[in-house]
Amino acid sequence: MKIITVCGSLKFKDEIMRITEEMEIQGNCMLSVIYPTNPDKDAYTEEEAIMLDEMHKEKIKLSDAILVVDVGGYIGSSTKSEIEFAKQLGKEIIYYSELNNTKR
Repeated sequence: MKIITVCGSLKFKDEIMRITEEMEIQGNCMLSVIYPTNPDKDAYTEEEAIMLDEMHKEKIKLSDAILVVDVGGYIGSSTKSEIEFAKQLGKEIIYYSELNNTKR
């Protein structure tokens, strides 16, 4: 069993939820992103946004690996910084696009 933190743009929420479920069913402990419940993009204060970012980094620290949900090859700036953070910690980086290609 691996502990894996999911990273990726929330515009891929459906894909993130599906792949997280698939990976958990395969026996992995999946740590996922927080899905905002308020449709207003700016619903969080600056302090809350910083705290959520820091908490996501704590999830990465706890993990054996991160799973980058890179639908269509898209990796945004936040996800890029999470990849760099994970690399600095020596974490395994798993790309959804590579997993997806091996399944088909």
